[in-house]
Amino acid sequence: MSRDAGRLSLILLFTPFALWILLLIILPQIGIGYVSIREKVGINTYEYGFKNYVDFITEPVYRNTLLRTAWMSILVTALALVIGFPIAWYIAKIAKERSRAALFLMCLIPLWVSDLVRAYGWIVLLRETGVISMTLVKWGIISQPIEMLYNDMTVIIGLVYTVILFMIVPLVSTLQGMDDALLEAGYNLGGSRITVFRRIIAPYAMPGIVAGCIITFMLTAGSYLTPILLGGKNSSWFTEQIYNQFITRYNWESGSAFGVSLLVFTSFVVWAGLRLTGQSLATTVAKE
Repeated sequence: MSRDAGRLSLILLFTPFALWILLLIILPQIGIGYVSIREKVGINTYEYGFKNYVDFITEPVYRNTLLRTAWMSILVTALALVIGFPIAWYIAKIAKERSRAALFLMCLIPLWVSDLVRAYGWIVLLRETGVISMTLVKWGIISQPIEMLYNDMTVIIGLVYTVILFMIVPLVSTLQGMDDALLEAGYNLGGSRITVFRRIIAPYAMPGIVAGCIITFMLTAGSYLTPILLGGKNSSWFTEQIYNQFITRYNWESGSAFGVSLLVFTSFVVWAGLRLTGQSLATTVAKE
């Protein structure tokens, strides 16, 4: 294959991906940013400025909701890492070759149904007349049915269940590349399990940990259905505020400012996390 033919093939291969990035990610973000700096002063009359952002910053409800969303997203990410790491370790280093595909398939099964169906599955289990409550009453553990929905714990459980696969996949990808000789050398030198994990496994898996944490955090912060359905009116999730501005109040200018604020804030949290862990996005992507 000549050099020109190779270059043409490369362009043809990357053109759909470039169009996808341009049309569905970059242009919509530019449009939202443009709308967010408009202020409606009359019928079809707009002025440009940052009043929508000032309103967001000066309103405590919006600020607190964003901070609450960020905090719960960090908690969900940490729980997904704690639960997902042993699963990824078993798939990558312990399970036999034949059973790995079956284990991955089990992890993928929840994604065969939509977020809506998954959330309603939790509702069927946790509502006052649901499976768990009625079973506890039948067994005599509790005297009357209890409502397990519409609280932070339920929202966190539902979100961890939703995003944990996106933590497991990059971890498995990273851990599969680890040479078992590294572990044997660590144990032969007298290292305990904790020491081997802290000095060998964790540093080696750090690119997968960082990639998984970034994906799960961004997905959680941008989640809408699960917090609304499982948290009800008490969810106080920031995406609900964005939805209310766009759909309920039909205030696209404020909704766009909220959307840009969420993107900027979550990007800042990811940047801060990378700085605190001494990682960089470039090296993480390169190793993945």
